[in-house]
Amino acid sequence: MAAVESQMLELGTSAPAFSLPDPDGNVHALPDDGNPLLVMFICNHCPFVVHVREALAALATDYPNVNIVAINSNDAEAYPADAPDKMKLEAVTQGYTFPYLFDEDQSVAKAYRAACTPDFFLFDGDLKLVYRGQLDDSRPSNGKPVTGKDLRAAMDAVLAARPVSTEQAPSIGCNIKWKPGNAPDYFG
Repeated sequence: MAAVESQMLELGTSAPAFSLPDPDGNVHALPDDGNPLLVMFICNHCPFVVHVREALAALATDYPNVNIVAINSNDAEAYPADAPDKMKLEAVTQGYTFPYLFDEDQSVAKAYRAACTPDFFLFDGDLKLVYRGQLDDSRPSNGKPVTGKDLRAAMDAVLAARPVSTEQAPSIGCNIKWKPGNAPDYFG
């Protein structure tokens, strides 16, 4: 299991716009209702996502005042486990109540400089980036419990109108499965 780290998009960056379908074909756009926004790049098959998916489902329940969307940018042709029909099943099975969107052309992943699954981006009510990094320090093989402490601390701070700590550790996970010739230049 080769792991890559998130690219740590610059804090203060405005949330890149998106308009993406869920597996049923309903299109979801960047919300602009004054609430914080959490954008999670995930997929169905990555062991790092599988390890935390219960915690991801819990975020929507525990933070109803945060808009949450998950985006799958993997090449579904090369990785059929990440195809939209499988995404729908995954969302139902895992109890995801947030939109789980498909970034077929991978342009949204590039706009966010997403690198791995999972990769987390938290924006304040003005849609300015205040946190990018790990859910917590648990990994599939390190024996640490999944608590979501890093991301939850950032979400709690945003909701309480407190500054989010700039001490942020990158997320670690499987690389996004880029289509042939489509890997972004930020991978060198």
